[in-house]
Amino acid sequence: MSIFTGPVYVVRDNIDTDQIIPAQYLNLVPTITEEYEKLGSYALCGLPDSLYPVKFVPEGKMDTPYPIVISGRNFGCGSSREHAPIALGAAECQCIVAESFARIFFRNCVATGELYPIECVDRLCEVFQTGDHAKVDIDANTITHLGTGKVYSLKPLGEVRPVVDAGGIFDYARQTGMMPARA
Repeated sequence: MSIFTGPVYVVRDNIDTDQIIPAQYLNLVPTITEEYEKLGSYALCGLPDSLYPVKFVPEGKMDTPYPIVISGRNFGCGSSREHAPIALGAAECQCIVAESFARIFFRNCVATGELYPIECVDRLCEVFQTGDHAKVDIDANTITHLGTGKVYSLKPLGEVRPVVDAGGIFDYARQTGMMPARA
């Protein structure tokens, strides 16, 4: 899929992995279906209520109504937990559009294939508000604010795109013959 459309959830700078998925939920095992789904219900629950009164995942729900997250700088900083992109993906988030990513979070997005980590050129967290609708086109490297019609440039995903498209590093390795297919 190369186009993602829907309401956006907007966060600011330095959103760390404790805010994405607090440590008390790291005992959930993503390879167990029920626990994977439960991880999604906790995505971004560590954000302070005073700054983010609208919840990314509504109380009592497993999925988010926001398939697109827009962030400022340094999204995913902090510890190197794979659970962070997995929790967002489990909540049905499809992509994060940020000014920049913490290196390990970006790599974990690619390795797990849970969601697309896309860098923007402009400071979009000051352009969009939570609930605005957007269209992200990763083939055209654009994001469109559907309320205003304004189009903004995104940086190309480059060589990581086929890995995320495949569903993560292991699926990519199997699809390209680097690893044998599962028996």
